[in-house]
Amino acid sequence: MPTVKVRNLSNSEVGDIELSDAVFGAELNESLIHEAVRNYLANRRQGTSATKTRGNVSGSGRKLWKQKGTGRARIASLRSPLWKGGGNVHGPQPRDWSYNLPKKMRRGALRSALSERLREGNLIIIDDFASVGAKTREFIGVLETLGLVDKKKATKTLIVDSLDNANLIRSSRNVQKTKVTNGYGLNVYDVLYHERLLISKSAIEELTTFLDPNRENEKEAA
Repeated sequence: MPTVKVRNLSNSEVGDIELSDAVFGAELNESLIHEAVRNYLANRRQGTSATKTRGNVSGSGRKLWKQKGTGRARIASLRSPLWKGGGNVHGPQPRDWSYNLPKKMRRGALRSALSERLREGNLIIIDDFASVGAKTREFIGVLETLGLVDKKKATKTLIVDSLDNANLIRSSRNVQKTKVTNGYGLNVYDVLYHERLLISKSAIEELTTFLDPNRENEKEAA
């Protein structure tokens, strides 16, 4: 089981924590991570783009000239796609891009991504975020103490803690490249997008609870 140092908001070591090998010791599976990210982005698509067909554009439906005898090409309506201002052929129409990815694949991809962040040294365990104030200035000061702000340029940081911490959410919401979520709302896209992960000890317990495949098997057996 990997052992990681636990730090406080002053960037001092306050202890160690043993992480579940099943959750934070998984092998890198790039194809599984790719499929999970693809599913996440597809489910986020609005699918509202649309073009007007000949039945949607305005214009008279009368025949412009008689079928024969004029020497011109036959034409039925101004709304034909052949005319300027006419309808669009085979254009995009509103659709649902989302599709289901099996739960075991989603959780496996998340385990693989978290394990890789740990191996890179970009996963930091924080003892508690309770002492974070409600002001943005105080939150930025915490990031500077933890070495996540270099020359006034913030590192993309994902904070995983309880969403009941109102001060943490309030102080971080105006900081660019920073996102706060809880263990159950964590997704593989956020893990890959953000360069650093700050995870509280309570969030580690949440992640271990629902990502450990051994516990999933126990529930299925029961």
